[in-house]
Amino acid sequence: MNKKLGLAVAGALLAAASSAQAGIQIPAGDWTVDIGGVVNAYYTSTRNTGTAGTGYSTYWTGAGNSDALAGAGSNRTQSNITTGLLPNYLSVSGKSRQNDLDIAFTISINPGASTTQAGKQSSQQENRQAFLTIGDASWGSVKLGKDLGIYASDAILNDMTLLGVGSGAGGLAGNTTTTGRIGTGFMYADWKSQVAYTSPNWNGFQFTAGVTQAFNSNGDSTALAYSSTCRGGAAPAFEGKASYSFTADQVTGKVWVSGITQKVEGAKDRMESWDIGANVNLAGFGLTGYYYDGTGIGQTVQGYNGFTAAKVGRDSSGGYVQGTYTIPSVGTKLGLSWGQSTLAKQGSADTALLTDQEDSMWTVGAYHPLTKSVNLVGEYSDVESQYNNKTGHGRTVSLGAIMFF
Repeated sequence: MNKKLGLAVAGALLAAASSAQAGIQIPAGDWTVDIGGVVNAYYTSTRNTGTAGTGYSTYWTGAGNSDALAGAGSNRTQSNITTGLLPNYLSVSGKSRQNDLDIAFTISINPGASTTQAGKQSSQQENRQAFLTIGDASWGSVKLGKDLGIYASDAILNDMTLLGVGSGAGGLAGNTTTTGRIGTGFMYADWKSQVAYTSPNWNGFQFTAGVTQAFNSNGDSTALAYSSTCRGGAAPAFEGKASYSFTADQVTGKVWVSGITQKVEGAKDRMESWDIGANVNLAGFGLTGYYYDGTGIGQTVQGYNGFTAAKVGRDSSGGYVQGTYTIPSVGTKLGLSWGQSTLAKQGSADTALLTDQEDSMWTVGAYHPLTKSVNLVGEYSDVESQYNNKTGHGRTVSLGAIMFF
């Protein structure tokens, strides 16, 4: 895409997609209106084996469903037609220059592409974005409303499975998206109500800082225990990130750091985490490395199982490495990545965890630009989930296409 779509996710994603083009721009008086979006669908086949079917690993392996990993030694293959990691998007944005200020808005709707029940259409639909910005090139901009979170946003934006499926095709059939590499290498940045300031770009350096809606510490009574008094909302979360983008001869790249901290009512620790990552590209080759570490942040989505029943924060860590190569002349991008997320047992009193929980995934993918708007995608992902001395696997093959407009 030669310009950024009015989609938070699409910004970095489309920079990596060789099939990008600008959205549909319509002059309207003082305004320029931009209509853009994403449409995608994939055929997936997931083979579930093993016995680890507790906690959030249910989304990756399909475990925990009555027709999937229901007992020891069970295995099953599930086939679905579903949306990938990116939901379908229809985004309307507008911008104008008024009273020496740049003002803009974005509103999006995000329907799924999967239904699993006869005679009943899926009710899954999201509204991920509704925000306005006020700013100027000389001093930056302020965002107010709902958009992609600040912490861990660059981790997902540099994940190659954004163009495809990754994990979750079995456990999330009928949902608006799969999970990609979320939970097997990085935390989900999520879509958050926020007030955030972004600086101008100073020769490649830029930062964002903001207050975002605090999340509760969620849990599952059938998995890891938590106290219902561990709740957010008493105070906002504080998030920030800084990045430096560079070009040197034929080398381009970006380095970033981000963090989040939030008071959790009733807990003995704060919910907090930090990360660091880098992406470098040269002569068709791309390399990405990423690491995160936190306490009380939980596993996969922020706050999930982050605290013990005694309201003590569990330690979380993880990261991923990713290598890609774009074949000259044909433009096909080949990629290989591996990542892992760990939720640590917090002392002998943490009886819900017998051992550390570890979830990892290998992904091999091919992403071919059929046209400047359409990519054909093929992926193979192998997830391993280890929980309380049990191991489960979810191996997914996916084939499909994604269109940007």
